[in-house]
Amino acid sequence: MSNILDSLSIGFGVAFSALNLLVAALGAFMGTIVGVLPGLGPINGVAMLVPIAFAMQLPPETALILLAAVYVGAEYGGRISSILINVPGEAAAVMTTLDGYPLARQGLASVALSISAWASFIGSTIAVIGVLALAPLLANWAMAFGPAEYFVLMVFAFVALTSLLGEQPIKGAISALIGLAISTIGVDANSGVYRYTFDAPSLSDGLDFVVIVIGLFAISEMLQMLEKLLTGHSISIPHSHRKIFSLKEIIFTWWATLRAGISGFLIGILPGAGASVASAVAYANEKKLTESKDPSAKFGQGDLRGLVAPEAANNAAATGSFIPMLTLGVPGSGTTAVMMGALTLYNITPGPALFEQQPTIVWGLIASLFIANLMLLFMNIPLVGVFASMLRIPPWILVPGILSISFIGVYALNSTSFDLFAVVIVGAIGYALRKFNVPLAPMVLGVVLGNMMEQNLRRALSISNGDIHILFESTICIVLWILALGVLIIPPILRRLMSAKNAPAN
Repeated sequence: MSNILDSLSIGFGVAFSALNLLVAALGAFMGTIVGVLPGLGPINGVAMLVPIAFAMQLPPETALILLAAVYVGAEYGGRISSILINVPGEAAAVMTTLDGYPLARQGLASVALSISAWASFIGSTIAVIGVLALAPLLANWAMAFGPAEYFVLMVFAFVALTSLLGEQPIKGAISALIGLAISTIGVDANSGVYRYTFDAPSLSDGLDFVVIVIGLFAISEMLQMLEKLLTGHSISIPHSHRKIFSLKEIIFTWWATLRAGISGFLIGILPGAGASVASAVAYANEKKLTESKDPSAKFGQGDLRGLVAPEAANNAAATGSFIPMLTLGVPGSGTTAVMMGALTLYNITPGPALFEQQPTIVWGLIASLFIANLMLLFMNIPLVGVFASMLRIPPWILVPGILSISFIGVYALNSTSFDLFAVVIVGAIGYALRKFNVPLAPMVLGVVLGNMMEQNLRRALSISNGDIHILFESTICIVLWILALGVLIIPPILRRLMSAKNAPAN
């Protein structure tokens, strides 16, 4: 314990230097902006800053603090557009739309923005404590996950998504399968075979996630707004005089935030799992747990617990992903993979020896993560009113404005008109699916996780020479299969028992 405290004092000494404090504040602000803008995301934000940081000849610990602050800031920022206009700023914020946007439609945009910032801070703080206390132990545990374990983990994530589907699990399953099918479009990385491209060269790399998410959420939402305008319905959003959450709401959501922060951290330390898996699993588990105890819960309609769970989880996962990078030299996410590349520019190799050879870098980063989260909390809470004021923009300005930003973001990907046509088609499909009450979140998760699922399944079957039993051999696989089965079976049983208990006696 004394060694940890001594190391942490070194870290805070590094983090509290004037240059590093300035860099952390700048990175936190830039990360928030990156998270708000659909299509950028933390990977692109960090990647764009790597050459700038190196060209400025920043010390390695300062460069890493800057990139880390942008990373966690982007996880904060992704919630803002999710809540206000139902457009996820990045993949991990998809789950935030499910209850965040309904809260905004109820006139609680400021409350939703402020309490989600609080949940993000708590989730990140849990993860920082976990990184500080358990890094070597948890890194060894993460190494126990092979291709089979990762595949079963993602199966569990999809099964857990049945909790998002309400009383229409078939529609949700169809949505997830469509997402998985979309993820297979393009050239097969293993065989080089073109799959579902219909001889269109523009589809050889598949459909970009930005095209999918902007089409399904932004374009379809704008089509719904236009439909209401053309049919004479009002699309105004009520305003709330309250600008911040209350103590009662903090107490109400406390256990959901805590549970999601812990689960998000544990998933975040798994190399490659990422914040998207963490937020989906946290939301699904919280919905199952809450509705089994409280049938009046309104997940998907504006429940605060459904908002804080994915926000706490994705920020905890983002921070937790530093563990495999620092202790094993294995990137915990796409963003930390970029950060590892930045370290190699300084001839620094992440891994077990890093704690002994470069303690100022490791402990300075850990300390700066806590400081950056404090900065983000105090930066985001006062700006709640500014963000919420976006909803006061008249529809005749808001709709064209959002469409313009969406098309610019899509065109900036590859500078091709094909992406513009694709996003319109995806938007029309999303609009049609909404008309039939098909949930879109499982589809997005299928797009995000499809390629990862396929690659891990292939690796597992390659290791076992095609024997499918490898998916059921390890203890971790068995536990995950049992959890998936439990998620499917237990909630319906509990609902029936609750219904029988509440039924009037004859």
